[in-house]
Amino acid sequence: MTAPVLPPGAVSVLPLTGIPEVREGDDLADVVAGGLEHAGLSLQDGDVVVVSSKIASKSLGLVTHDPDKDRVVHAETEYVVAERSLGDRVTRVVRAKAGPIMAAAGVDGSNTGDRGGWLLLPHDPDGICADLHEALVARHGVRLGVVLSDTAGRPWRVGQVDFALGAHGVRALDDLRGGVDADGKPLEVTTRCVADEVAAAADLAKGKVSAVPVALVRGLVDALVEEPLTSHPRGRDLVRTGPGDWFGYGRVEAVRAALGVEPGSEDALAVGIAPAGADTRVDAVARAVRAALHAVESGTADIGPLTVALGADSAHDLGRAVARLEVALWAEGLHGEADVPAADGLSVLVHVSAAEVR
Repeated sequence: MTAPVLPPGAVSVLPLTGIPEVREGDDLADVVAGGLEHAGLSLQDGDVVVVSSKIASKSLGLVTHDPDKDRVVHAETEYVVAERSLGDRVTRVVRAKAGPIMAAAGVDGSNTGDRGGWLLLPHDPDGICADLHEALVARHGVRLGVVLSDTAGRPWRVGQVDFALGAHGVRALDDLRGGVDADGKPLEVTTRCVADEVAAAADLAKGKVSAVPVALVRGLVDALVEEPLTSHPRGRDLVRTGPGDWFGYGRVEAVRAALGVEPGSEDALAVGIAPAGADTRVDAVARAVRAALHAVESGTADIGPLTVALGADSAHDLGRAVARLEVALWAEGLHGEADVPAADGLSVLVHVSAAEVR
């Protein structure tokens, strides 16, 4: 089937249907070829082939049947960004070994086929894209790009979207800085993440429940890059790290880490993990007290409904405990205000109230 010629600037998204369950050892280029044949399509210049990471993981045999998901996630984690308790489990947002920052390091038990278990993300998504790109260009003789997509939530936004876990042959970033907008005003900060836009567009045709793991985004000749392809930003280059990462910890985790309680650690579990849903003030105060006394060896606390009576063996330790508790309470969405210490300087009452949380 010959696709209609698109008008200038138009982009279309075409699902590759009829792809059977992918098995370990399957060649992704063969998988794409089967989808093209079933959909009556052929590749053409300017296409970007978007492949769901799940079928890449399946083809590589990246599956584990370890029943302990927490252990699996830990093995796929570089570091923990934020964590919340959900019933008897803890869900963590982490920097995954695959590259991005996402929940549970991308470990996923959905759409695993009859094999079951947990699917793991490939640690070199860009390399997978490069191999598939080379195979498709050799077979079809066209200029194209390849994006490996996955799904994640985003800070400050509800819901999940697909993003580019890996990319090759496509301009992952379109840096518009130094140009001008439609009004002729200079553009100073605008850099479009084209690879993520392509991945999200493709998901409108692929979906999560329609068993369509590959789609073509057509009409993007200008988004393709020239050789050497590896000299252009790819999927791993889209992750903010180092000084460019302004949000290396969650709001609560940043405070607790400053108090010596690193997220994802045994100390964090001992202090207690804030729930993702409803909480009680008593539980929140108790966590704050444990965090505050984490590094104050002589500190003691008696928790009441609206107060915390702090004690210590020295005025120095008491002062540290009070200051740390006020900070820890803020992280829990609470406010602490201390009375004047007792005459011996070894005890003080801290009044707890709700704080304004942004």
